[in-house]
Order: sequence, then C-alpha cells, then structure tokens
Amino acid sequence: MKFLYTLVTFLLFHYSYSHAQIVVRQQTTLMGSVFEITVVDHDSTTAHHHIDLVIAEVSRIENLISEWRPESQISEVNRNAGIKPVRVDREVFNLTKRAIAYAQLSNGAFDISIIALDKIWQFDGSMTALPSEEVIRKSIEKVGYNHIILDSINSSIYLALPGMKIGFGSIGKGYAADMGRTLMQAKSVKAGIVNASGDIATWGLQPNNKPWLIGIKNPFKSYKTIKILKMKESAVATSGNYEKYAEIDNKRYAHIINPKTGIPATGLTSVTIYGPSAEFANALSTSIMVLGQKEGVKLVKRFPDYDYLFITDKGKVLKSN
Repeated sequence: MKFLYTLVTFLLFHYSYSHAQIVVRQQTTLMGSVFEITVVDHDSTTAHHHIDLVIAEVSRIENLISEWRPESQISEVNRNAGIKPVRVDREVFNLTKRAIAYAQLSNGAFDISIIALDKIWQFDGSMTALPSEEVIRKSIEKVGYNHIILDSINSSIYLALPGMKIGFGSIGKGYAADMGRTLMQAKSVKAGIVNASGDIATWGLQPNNKPWLIGIKNPFKSYKTIKILKMKESAVATSGNYEKYAEIDNKRYAHIINPKTGIPATGLTSVTIYGPSAEFANALSTSIMVLGQKEGVKLVKRFPDYDYLFITDKGKVLKSN
C-alpha cells in the first residue's frame, strides 16, 4: 500500500553504561525493510539473545501475513479470492478484523485490499499527464474492504471478488513493532525500542532514567528537527510522500492512493501520529494522508491518547496541543 519512511533520529549511543546496564542496538532486514532493535540489558550476551528473540518474532509474523511469500496464510487467502474461504490462525483473523475496523473508521481511506489496485500511476518522474477517468475507475475494480468476508466461528477469510487481494504493508510493521515490545516486556527486559523502518514502539527508560528521544525531521529542511518526542511506553508512525510522488501541472500526487477513488493523495506531505500503539498510529497516519488536513484532524481528535504532527505540501506544520 505504501512505503514507510524513517523520519526519526535516535539520540543515544550504541553502548551506554549506567548502574550495570547497557544499551545495545542492532540493525537487520525484516519484512523487506530495515529494522533497528534496541534493548537495555545487563550484558551484551543477554541483550543480543533478546534481540534475536525479537527478530524471530517479527519473522514469525512475516511468515503469516506477507503477501509476497507464497507459503503465507495471506497468500493462500489471495489465491482463493472468489473461490472459497480460507481458514487462518486466530492472530491473522484478528489482525484482518482490526484492519476492516480501521477502514470503517476512516470511511474507506484505509483499505488493506488496495494492493489489488492496477498500477497506473508512476512515481519515478516519468508521468506528465493524469490517467483518464475510465482507466482510474477500472484500476479500483478489485478494491473494497466490504468484499472481505470474515467467519469468526471458522476463523476464515473470504475475498468475494475474483482477483482481489489483501496485504498488510500499511500496518504490518507497526503490528510487528508492538509485538516485539510485548515480547520483551514479557521477558522482563526493562527498556528498549523496536524501530520497524519508522514504525516505532518504545518502553521503559534509558539507563540514565531519561525517556527515549525521537526527533521528527522536516522533509523540506532535512537538517531541521521539528519536534523531539520524549517517549516511555509509547509508539510513533509516519506516512509521507516526500520521496515518491508524481508532479503534474505543478501539483504533487502522493504514492499513497485513495482506495475509493484510485487517485493519489494531495495536500499533506507527511503525517506523524504518536500514542500507545504503533499499529494504530500507522493506520491513522495512512488514513489521514488520504483524508487530508481537515478530516484528518477530526479523525485523530476522536482518540485522545494519540497526538499528531502534519506537514502540508506547502511546508506548513500543524501540531496537536
């Protein structure tokens, strides 16, 4: 559905010593993106063991929900679109159920079935004119969350339209970050960060008893930090169009496409949402990129545990109180 861009900078060292605790950070590639896992632990051996557990957990999730892996349950669901329901693990069922709830919440601005969209837009600088209305209309014929049929008793998913597909590129990394954090807390790891390529879940404090500091940068001024978040048990996600977009007749069209219209989002260059869950923050940021500034503010204000920072296409910065 979209690529997630890292707008954050960690203000910490690879190894910090305080009260017999160290901060260990490791990068790896998971879900086709760079993950950075940070833990506060007693020694480097234990820390790397815990990091390996997070990596294994994210890999487990990827094997369940990746539409790119033919053996995954979601790939099986997609292969049987228009044919039959597919029984899935309750975890996959519940994630899909939440995704449908996000679609309903955003009036269709968020939709995991958008991966069936015909690729008529090019974001490599080659587009000079808008596609015709007919081409755009046909591009979304297989898109529509209302055609995802869930059977809770049988824990099955059925895609009613032949050729329909679903995918979790929009919230999968946020979900993985949340699950990595939950696992580390269950293992009594005092503090850390799971950074899923910009979808970030944090918990605890640094060894100096200070919160984690996450800086949000301005895509128009990469040298400038707009805001520094002080995070304990929290999460942040950003959606943006500042690296992949088409500019036609002096108007910027984001690579994030409105699932209902087939037309790329305009008006906002980036949306950052922060609150308890990386998964939900990502669902909100994706939805708001499509909804735009006015409707986006209305949506996020329905959830007082979440705050926002928007940057418009004209460079204006809008922050929650």
